[in-house]
Amino acid sequence: MTLRVLIAVTHLLGAGHLTRAAALARAFAREGHETTLVSGGSPARLSDLGTATLVQLPPVRTVGTDFRTLLDEDLAPVDAAYLASRRALLLDTLKTVRPHILVTELFPFGRRVLADEFRALIEAARKTDPSPRIVCSIRDILVPSSKASRIAEAHERVLRHYDAVLVHGDPELVPLDASWPVDERIGPLIRYTGYVDENEGPVPEARRHGIVVSGGSSAASLPLYRAALAAAREITDRPWRILVGRGVAEPDFLELRAGAPAHVVVERARPDFRALLAGADLSVSQAGYNTAVDLLRCGVRSVLVPFEAGQETEQRLRAERLAALGLADILPEADLSPTNLARAIRRALSWPSARRPAVSTDGARRSVALAEELAQSRPALHRALDWSPLDRALDRARDRDCPVGFWWRDDDAVADTPQLDRLLGLARRYEAGIGLAVVPAGIEASLAARLAQERTAFALVHGWSHANHAPAGEKKAEFGRHRGLDVMAADLERALHGARERLGSRLLPVFVPPWNRISRDLVAGLPRLGFRGMSAFTDRASAHPVPGLLQINTHVDPIDWHGTRGLADPASIIADLASAVERRATGRADRGEPIGFLTHHLAHDDVIWSLCERLIAHLAARDIRFLCPDACFGLETRSQLRSNGI
Repeated sequence: MTLRVLIAVTHLLGAGHLTRAAALARAFAREGHETTLVSGGSPARLSDLGTATLVQLPPVRTVGTDFRTLLDEDLAPVDAAYLASRRALLLDTLKTVRPHILVTELFPFGRRVLADEFRALIEAARKTDPSPRIVCSIRDILVPSSKASRIAEAHERVLRHYDAVLVHGDPELVPLDASWPVDERIGPLIRYTGYVDENEGPVPEARRHGIVVSGGSSAASLPLYRAALAAAREITDRPWRILVGRGVAEPDFLELRAGAPAHVVVERARPDFRALLAGADLSVSQAGYNTAVDLLRCGVRSVLVPFEAGQETEQRLRAERLAALGLADILPEADLSPTNLARAIRRALSWPSARRPAVSTDGARRSVALAEELAQSRPALHRALDWSPLDRALDRARDRDCPVGFWWRDDDAVADTPQLDRLLGLARRYEAGIGLAVVPAGIEASLAARLAQERTAFALVHGWSHANHAPAGEKKAEFGRHRGLDVMAADLERALHGARERLGSRLLPVFVPPWNRISRDLVAGLPRLGFRGMSAFTDRASAHPVPGLLQINTHVDPIDWHGTRGLADPASIIADLASAVERRATGRADRGEPIGFLTHHLAHDDVIWSLCERLIAHLAARDIRFLCPDACFGLETRSQLRSNGI
């Protein structure tokens, strides 16, 4: 499917945001998608965009770190008419392109000064039919507002309008929550792409040629260039090359070049920078995003002087992460002087050659793949979901002094599969307990090894072989009324003991009948066979409990088993959860039975996974966590199992 893609970016200081957005545009165009890049910052030289189209809005910029005052190219403050002309061209472009994918670079995590413009774009996109998937594109590190209300505002905009947040970084180097307070509600929307490299070709081989100084595209690097020139007069045993960005005014550039000693070349930034860097003995630079990508790809030793004016923290954090990998020495901007820089350079030159770390730098390709997946999926669930029925039910239960617990059961596990890994990763992320109903006859060694690593995951006994013994035309059952009690009891005994031999203390003596169907006569005999608990589906009956057997059922299943076998109607799922809460609050169900959420990890598609995470995240935001199964059934892990003779 050929997609129409619209990417909106406005860079205000350097051109790093535009460079990254342009790399994404090239990647989309390379895969055959009709791509339009709208730039609202100062015009800048870009590498070939391929078949992508560039639309330049009337540009705005800032001076220094005053991001609240927008200026035009003549450094005059812009007025409402100027901003209106930008907005009109942006909306006209949206109308012309009719995108399947709309990407807003940085907004709503930043560019608050342009919020009206971005809001108009998003609202107009939402009114188109069909409306596009809306994606936020952000770098690895953000600079959050000091005001909690503004962070909350950004999160609300993400939840209200966005299908995904593409983080162009690698959590192995720096996770987003190292710089931004990630809300549990937006966590499910975050997708790490790896770093976006504007030069995706192989790193060229080059001969060693001394020290390379670079400073990005803005004039903020002038102090670094001047300190480097002075430091070069102290270090004369190797050549220097100082590459000055286009954002530095021509008089300043000429002044730098005129003051250069004979072994120092001062020139404008070059398209073959990667080749120069790959062959450098040492790199001296700030710690911007694109610089970090260059260093990661080339593995060159470096001295980093991170930009920290105006309480900027982004570059310092990135520099610290690179230093932790052994790629850099940090010289704080406040300590920048010719003497200190020369000392840092000599120290870094004495290090052994750096190794390229295993950090993902194929972010452009991965971003395209994620966008393609979004375009072919249903609209993001968070926009379609209305949690208010569940919230109202929980509030009423609280007002009636009825604490409501939740637990999570997942059926049909036998091995450590990619789906199980995703399931357990989701549970771990939200500190959720989970009961895995395992099929004893099919248990593989990998399952035991994996469960041994999971603190809040326990196995339950899911039948013996999950085989259907019901006659044709009747509902499926392995332990229904169609078989003799003695035969079924024998299967249960070998199921319990076989599972215990393979899983040890991670197994709880809790029986989960396949298809949630079991003969009533067999239920009464479960304690005699060694079981201490049972779990089926629907509210448990409290009139005739079985002595020695605690029944805790499940109540809500997100899969449409009798229809598409995909996600059931989300509104019905929420209504079922709310109803389960209401029944407990009003005494129509046993208050002591936690509400059970039933999943089947082997049957999930991405939409079902998304619903599961949205539910868990929503409950977690209300400080409701899924209970551990051993706590639900009143069972300890080792001592209780031994005392029960299991």
